[in-house]
Amino acid sequence: MAEKKNSGVINTSFPLKGMGNTLYIVKIGGNIIDDEQKLEHFLKQFAAIGTKKILVHGGGKLATKLAEQMKVPQRMIEGRRITDAETLKIVTMVYAGYINKNIVAQLQALECNAIGISGADGNAILAHKRTSKNNSPGNVAIDYGFAGDIDNINIPLFQSLLEQSISLVIAPITHDKKGQLLNTNADTIAQEIAKGLSGCFDVTLIYSFEKEGVLLDANDDNSVIREIDPGSYKDLKQKQLVFAGMIPKLDNAFSALQSGVKKVIIGKAENLHDLIKGTSGTTIVNE
Repeated sequence: MAEKKNSGVINTSFPLKGMGNTLYIVKIGGNIIDDEQKLEHFLKQFAAIGTKKILVHGGGKLATKLAEQMKVPQRMIEGRRITDAETLKIVTMVYAGYINKNIVAQLQALECNAIGISGADGNAILAHKRTSKNNSPGNVAIDYGFAGDIDNINIPLFQSLLEQSISLVIAPITHDKKGQLLNTNADTIAQEIAKGLSGCFDVTLIYSFEKEGVLLDANDDNSVIREIDPGSYKDLKQKQLVFAGMIPKLDNAFSALQSGVKKVIIGKAENLHDLIKGTSGTTIVNE
C-alpha cells in the first residue's frame, strides 16, 4: 500500500490529480436529494473530484410521501423515524432502490464509474436493532422499530472497490447478518466509514446541510467560522457562541478526528469544490 501523504489544505483547481491515497467521504441529505437541480449541480462537482470518493445519502421526503400514498402511518420521536415493518419496506425501496440507483445513473452519465450499495451488499455494514431509553418517568424504553446502530464496517470490501477506481454510493440501509434489514442514520454511516477507512487513506469527511457552515449567528450566513480546532471549540462553547443544535455535530466531528480522520468539513453541498479548497464552509481540525 502506498505511503499516506498529507493532503493539507487543497489549493488547486478541479479535477484533483496526483492524490492517489486521498479519500473524500461526502454525506448529503434531503435538501439536496429533494431538489433535482441542486442534486444535478452537486453530482457534477462530486464526479469531478479526481481521487477516491464515497457518497453517503439520506432519504429526503420521498419515503414519507410514498408512505402517505400507501396509507402507512409514520411516527417520529425526538426527530427520529420509528421504522415499523411496513415503513422498513418503504425506506428500503426508496433509499436503497430509487434514490441510490438514480444517483448512480447520473454519475455514470458524468463518466464517473460508481456502484450503489446498502449495508447488506457484500456484508458492507453490520448493525444491531436499536433500543433506547427516554427521560420520561420510569425511564421507559423506546422501541424504534427496525432502526440500526452500527457494529462493523467491512473495510476490505470498501478498500478493494476504491482501489479499482470505483466511486461508492451508500444507501442508509444496514443489516444484522441474521436476515434482518435495518434503517440507519446516514450521518452515522458516513462517520463510521470515515473512521474505518482512516487506516488505509487520508480521509476528509464532508457533512453537508442547509447552512454555509458553523455560524456565530444562526440567522447570519456571513458569520461562518472558517476553522475550528479543539482549543477554539472549547472557547466557543464556554462563551456560548455556538448554537446548541451544532454541538452534537461538532462533537461527532472531533470524535472522527480522534479516530484517525484527517479533517471534517461542514457546509453546503452546492459548494462542494469550495468546501474542499477551504474557501467555503467550516473546517474542523485536530491541531
